[in-house]
Amino acid sequence: MSVIVPVYNPGPGLDDLIASLDKQTLGRHRLEVLLCDDGSDEATRERLRRIASSRPHVRVLELERTGWPGTPRNHGIDAARGAYLFFADQDDRVFTNGLRDMAAFADAHGSDVVVGKVVGVGRAIPGAIFRRDVPSAVLGRDPLLELLTPHKLFRTSFVRDNGIRFPDGRVRLEDHQFVMQAYFAARTISILASRPCYAWLKNEGSASSSRIDPGTYFPHLERVLEIVERNTDPGPLRDTLLRHWYRGKILKRLDTRRLLRYPEDYRARFLDAVEPLARRWFGEAVDAGLPMPMRVRSALLRAGRRDDLLRLAEFESGLECRAELRSARWRRDGALVVTLDATIGHRTESAAALPGIDGSSAVWRPPAAIGIGDLDESTLDATRDLRGDRIRLHLKAGRRERRMPGRDARRMAGATVVVEPLSVFPWRDSSEGGRVTVHALHAGWDISAPLRADPSVLEGIGRAPWLAGRRCRLIVLDDGTVALQRSYPAGRARDVTARVARRLRARLRDARRGLRRAGARPL
Repeated sequence: MSVIVPVYNPGPGLDDLIASLDKQTLGRHRLEVLLCDDGSDEATRERLRRIASSRPHVRVLELERTGWPGTPRNHGIDAARGAYLFFADQDDRVFTNGLRDMAAFADAHGSDVVVGKVVGVGRAIPGAIFRRDVPSAVLGRDPLLELLTPHKLFRTSFVRDNGIRFPDGRVRLEDHQFVMQAYFAARTISILASRPCYAWLKNEGSASSSRIDPGTYFPHLERVLEIVERNTDPGPLRDTLLRHWYRGKILKRLDTRRLLRYPEDYRARFLDAVEPLARRWFGEAVDAGLPMPMRVRSALLRAGRRDDLLRLAEFESGLECRAELRSARWRRDGALVVTLDATIGHRTESAAALPGIDGSSAVWRPPAAIGIGDLDESTLDATRDLRGDRIRLHLKAGRRERRMPGRDARRMAGATVVVEPLSVFPWRDSSEGGRVTVHALHAGWDISAPLRADPSVLEGIGRAPWLAGRRCRLIVLDDGTVALQRSYPAGRARDVTARVARRLRARLRDARRGLRRAGARPL
């Protein structure tokens, strides 16, 4: 296994990465680490030499400065001696069994690519991609596009034989270009979701955390779209793949939270860049798979109706949700069952301004002030989206908000949501909790609000059971909003015991299912 790390004047995070690689159960005799230095200063180069001097399996490649990780990674590909490649960043971590588990999974399934489970630290990771192990994933069917970072295992001979490279120079979305080339060329792509492999840390100084420059960003997006076009025929697969980037890289950047906040000159430059892309790459077949609000946004963008885009955003900024806690109780298995009432409306318009409210038509009849009633009825039809209406709970601490894993509710009034505290607070999570927010998905809109409650509602809830892990409690704050709090750092033994017990229960349940499938009777 060759671990390739592009390096440029790293901070203390590099020491943590090296420490995590030192602990790998894969064994140093089966591991090499290539520190591909992109023209760092002399102090850093001396630091890298010291790291390598005490570790025979670590090599330093001293390279000319390029200012981007693609070229250093390419040098790593050329220099690698391992049967597999894994790309890590200088400020991240690799779980102790991560490399061993990914290599074993690749050996077992003949994988050219293994997407090992990535755990976000200070950042959200898409949930669908790591719900289950997938020995042979299919592009367009399985959620491979949800995470296109290069933090994956690749068979070295596969990468070299197919000439898969990162683009040289300062290229945005260079990881998308590399990974998509690999996905199209691979015979077997596997997802290892059952074991954590890589910890991806939030780096506020990274290019991905800053506002994009439309003039330089979107030409690079087109290079990704060209890869898709070269490797697919016109039809559902191509439309599905193109929709991923249209939705995530263009339409989401035109939603209420962003479009209204863009300075006028930046908004004009953004629209100048994306309007031609909308016409060139994303047609009606791509639009058909979008939620209704995005279909409307897309139609206005493609038609160059910038004033109407702004009016739509202003209307969406007035959407409101109100959520009131009715009851809460702990189950013996450690789950928290929350029942609430949620209502959706608009700050200034009547309820009829939204589709599917109180028996109204599933076809949205926008208020005349927005001026988009002339759009095709199929664009405004929210029938499919209304079937996906649901209530989700999130946990908000400061500016950070994340979804609380558990079972969502399918209705607004009397919605029952089941929350698993051991999943809300992962093993290495040191937070003490936060405010509970409600996200109501309605007709394709995601409308959020703090959960509120009368203190009397929580009087009889009792203590969290042992299987919930560290002690958790729901409380009502002074402003009437609800918070989920837990003890930390106290309660480690309780947390460990609960996690072990939950794993044993899950294994026993899986064993019983296996026996039933095999036609045998459980003892």
